[in-house]
Amino acid sequence: MKSLEYLTHVQGMMAQAIESQLGNVDALARGMADTIMAGKTVFLLGTGHSSLLAQELFYRAGGLVRIQPMLEGPLMLHESASQSTLYEREPERASALIEKYAVGAGDLLVIISNSGRNPLCVEMALEAKKTGCFVAALTSIRHSCAGASRHSGGLRLFETADLVLDNLGELGDACVSYENFPGKAAPTSTVIGAALLQAAAAQTVEYMLEAGEAPEVYASSNIDGGDEINEAYLEKYRGRILFL
Repeated sequence: MKSLEYLTHVQGMMAQAIESQLGNVDALARGMADTIMAGKTVFLLGTGHSSLLAQELFYRAGGLVRIQPMLEGPLMLHESASQSTLYEREPERASALIEKYAVGAGDLLVIISNSGRNPLCVEMALEAKKTGCFVAALTSIRHSCAGASRHSGGLRLFETADLVLDNLGELGDACVSYENFPGKAAPTSTVIGAALLQAAAAQTVEYMLEAGEAPEVYASSNIDGGDEINEAYLEKYRGRILFL
């Protein structure tokens, strides 16, 4: 059964991620905790399907409140999926995004790109670092190393970030092969990436508690009292966190 093959493959990848990426997850969590406790902002940016992971930590039950996804329509799927592919390949768009979201010193930006080869993600890392922002990457190093960069300087995301989380994905992302069919199906970057990010968020709460800080975490709006908890956060952060 190909369904079982996929789930077994992902299970194996998760075991590898626990063994090889836990230190990087811990480093990201420390950075996120320090950023939040300093009153700064944790940003997330992804293009195409990676934009799903930029939304993964935002405004959800059990999620950290101080999260700012950079949700740009042309980079996502709902306006034009095919155009989002082209948009991230166009150079010199990063500065406008840095300015629009007011990314600056003391902030932390997680850039999510499976291939890490397109100009936008590389330029976002470089431009954000110029402001004093700490840059983390969530990418597939194997995929990135398998092809040439599309950035004018030949850089890839993992070569520009301060910290790199590897989703351990293979070239092309999909992992399930078939007889009499040349392609593969069932990508892995989203499920592994989401697990790594949520693991970092969970550890962020732990580090804040150890520091004597009260973490701000959304409740489920579908439990009694949840709306009241969340409304207090919404009232506090509307105008500061976009898309609330």
